[in-house]
Amino acid sequence: MHLIRRNRILRQSPAIRAMVAETILRPEHFIAPLFIIEGQGIEEEIPSMPQYYRRSVDLAVREVKELWALGIKCVLLFIKCKDELKDNKGTEALNPGGLMQRGIKAIKDACPDMCVMTDVALDPFSSYGHDGIVEDGEIVNDPTVDILALMSVSHAQAGADFVAPSDMMDNRVGVIRDALEMNGFTKTGIMSYSAKYASCFYGPFRDALDSAPGFGDKKTYQMDYANRSEAVKEVLMDVEEGADIVMVKPAMAYLDIIREVKNTVTIPVSAYHVSGEYAMIKAAAKMGWLNEEKAILESLTGIRRAGADLVATYFAKEAVKLIGA
Repeated sequence: MHLIRRNRILRQSPAIRAMVAETILRPEHFIAPLFIIEGQGIEEEIPSMPQYYRRSVDLAVREVKELWALGIKCVLLFIKCKDELKDNKGTEALNPGGLMQRGIKAIKDACPDMCVMTDVALDPFSSYGHDGIVEDGEIVNDPTVDILALMSVSHAQAGADFVAPSDMMDNRVGVIRDALEMNGFTKTGIMSYSAKYASCFYGPFRDALDSAPGFGDKKTYQMDYANRSEAVKEVLMDVEEGADIVMVKPAMAYLDIIREVKNTVTIPVSAYHVSGEYAMIKAAAKMGWLNEEKAILESLTGIRRAGADLVATYFAKEAVKLIGA
């Protein structure tokens, strides 16, 4: 048999496959989420996220130094607020000496070149566990946006490189951009959670920060997972309002959305490989149902192949070690 084209020629050895690989994983493609808690010398494993931890600021700094040494250039900070500091308006989020602000300063002092992104949403600080202010059982938009803008300025004052609004309130990117500009933070970026879906895959994250909603759900502000074109609308509005990076969240069940967004915008696209996606791989690997290392690399490559320039993932550290293996 004489064939003009034999596609298997380009698959026949590791060297050839590496030469023609279309999608590559590198350390700088990853954003490493970090959970910060009060105290000192504290490292608590999150039960629903095996081998992932909440850390006090001092140990978070140590982790950041390890991530930098591995070539990871970006971290995304979340804090676990004490219950007694929570209220309906997220007052503690604006505290210049708050846990988030102290965490930012400590990390930037210890590792100045690390890109520090910060979560901007009220749920960790809310007595209701919602991403916005609650009035008569409703999560209200405009008063929430005002607080988010103040929160973003506070993070910028502490040294954040990017603020990352994850709330899905309308027009918050534009208001945050105006607030940053008015306060002289012209170099502070915005990574907007532009297409964030109301997903069941966030459960372990809410365990990590004790931020589950105290009533109802988040479907009046996070997106319906049945919708695709709505994601494009949300993303384009955020770009118009001044977002520097847009995000799709979750990632693995939303690869079509990532590709749709990538085909639509000219700014970087990020995707969040969320806690439930992490926990599924860990659980299946523990049962011996799949090879964990192969599943990590295949999943992250799939997210990148779909169009994500950056991937926020709890596997960042493990993935970089596997890439270098």
